[in-house]
Amino acid sequence: MKFKITPSSGNVFRDLGFRHDEAEHLLVRADLMIQVQKLIASRRLKQRAAAKILGVTQPRVSDLLRGRIDLFSTDALIDMLARLGARVRLTVKVRPAA
Repeated sequence: MKFKITPSSGNVFRDLGFRHDEAEHLLVRADLMIQVQKLIASRRLKQRAAAKILGVTQPRVSDLLRGRIDLFSTDALIDMLARLGARVRLTVKVRPAA
Protein backbone atom coordinates (compact mmCIF):
# COMPACT_ATOMS: atom_id res chain seq x y z
CA MET A 1 0.00 0.00 0.00
CA LYS A 2 1.39 3.39 -1.00
CA PHE A 3 0.69 6.55 0.91
CA LYS A 4 0.80 10.02 -0.54
CA ILE A 5 2.10 12.58 1.92
CA THR A 6 1.02 16.14 1.30
CA PRO A 7 2.94 18.89 3.09
CA SER A 8 0.86 21.09 5.39
CA SER A 9 0.31 24.74 4.64
CA GLY A 10 0.65 25.42 8.38
CA ASN A 11 -3.10 25.98 8.71
CA VAL A 12 -5.22 22.85 9.08
CA PHE A 13 -8.33 24.71 7.93
CA ARG A 14 -6.61 25.78 4.70
CA ASP A 15 -5.51 22.18 4.20
CA LEU A 16 -9.15 21.12 4.58
CA GLY A 17 -10.15 23.38 1.69
CA PHE A 18 -11.42 26.53 3.39
CA ARG A 19 -10.81 29.84 1.63
CA HIS A 20 -7.65 31.59 2.85
CA ASP A 21 -9.47 34.37 4.75
CA GLU A 22 -11.91 31.96 6.37
CA ALA A 23 -9.09 29.56 7.30
CA GLU A 24 -7.21 32.38 9.05
CA HIS A 25 -10.28 33.33 11.09
CA LEU A 26 -10.91 29.70 12.04
CA LEU A 27 -7.30 29.20 13.10
CA VAL A 28 -7.38 32.25 15.38
CA ARG A 29 -10.67 31.12 16.92
CA ALA A 30 -9.33 27.58 17.39
CA ASP A 31 -6.22 28.89 19.16
CA LEU A 32 -8.33 31.06 21.46
CA MET A 33 -10.79 28.23 22.14
CA ILE A 34 -7.98 25.86 23.09
CA GLN A 35 -6.64 28.40 25.58
CA VAL A 36 -10.07 28.79 27.20
CA GLN A 37 -10.39 24.99 27.41
CA LYS A 38 -6.92 24.69 28.97
CA LEU A 39 -7.66 27.33 31.61
CA ILE A 40 -10.95 25.66 32.55
CA ALA A 41 -9.20 22.28 32.81
CA SER A 42 -6.21 23.62 34.76
CA ARG A 43 -8.57 25.09 37.34
CA ARG A 44 -10.58 21.87 37.41
CA LEU A 45 -13.76 23.87 36.95
CA LYS A 46 -17.06 22.08 36.54
CA GLN A 47 -19.18 23.39 33.67
CA ARG A 48 -21.54 25.29 35.97
CA ALA A 49 -18.67 27.00 37.78
CA ALA A 50 -17.01 27.87 34.47
CA ALA A 51 -20.31 29.24 33.15
CA LYS A 52 -20.65 31.53 36.15
CA ILE A 53 -17.13 32.90 35.72
CA LEU A 54 -17.56 33.30 31.96
CA GLY A 55 -20.99 34.88 32.22
CA VAL A 56 -22.61 32.29 29.96
CA THR A 57 -24.91 29.30 30.39
CA GLN A 58 -23.73 25.77 31.17
CA PRO A 59 -24.84 24.52 27.72
CA ARG A 60 -22.65 27.24 26.18
CA VAL A 61 -19.66 25.94 28.17
CA SER A 62 -20.52 22.44 26.97
CA ASP A 63 -20.42 23.68 23.36
CA LEU A 64 -17.06 25.31 24.07
CA LEU A 65 -15.57 22.17 25.59
CA ARG A 66 -16.86 20.06 22.67
CA GLY A 67 -15.02 22.35 20.25
CA ARG A 68 -18.09 23.83 18.52
CA ILE A 69 -15.95 26.55 16.94
CA ASP A 70 -18.80 27.61 14.65
CA LEU A 71 -20.74 28.90 17.67
CA PHE A 72 -18.08 31.28 19.02
CA SER A 73 -16.80 34.58 17.69
CA THR A 74 -13.27 35.84 18.24
CA ASP A 75 -14.68 38.58 20.48
CA ALA A 76 -16.60 36.09 22.63
CA LEU A 77 -13.51 33.93 23.12
CA ILE A 78 -11.33 36.92 24.01
CA ASP A 79 -13.97 38.01 26.53
CA MET A 80 -13.94 34.53 28.08
CA LEU A 81 -10.16 34.58 28.36
CA ALA A 82 -10.29 38.00 30.03
CA ARG A 83 -12.88 36.72 32.52
CA LEU A 84 -10.50 33.87 33.32
CA GLY A 85 -7.75 36.40 34.02
CA ALA A 86 -5.80 35.87 30.83
CA ARG A 87 -4.21 38.65 28.82
CA VAL A 88 -4.61 38.28 25.06
CA ARG A 89 -2.07 39.70 22.62
CA LEU A 90 -2.00 39.08 18.87
CA THR A 91 1.04 38.52 16.71
CA VAL A 92 0.77 39.38 13.03
CA LYS A 93 3.18 37.70 10.63
CA VAL A 94 3.45 38.92 7.06
CA ARG A 95 4.15 36.18 4.57
CA PRO A 96 6.48 36.87 1.66
CA ALA A 97 4.70 37.48 -1.63
CA ALA A 98 4.33 34.32 -3.70
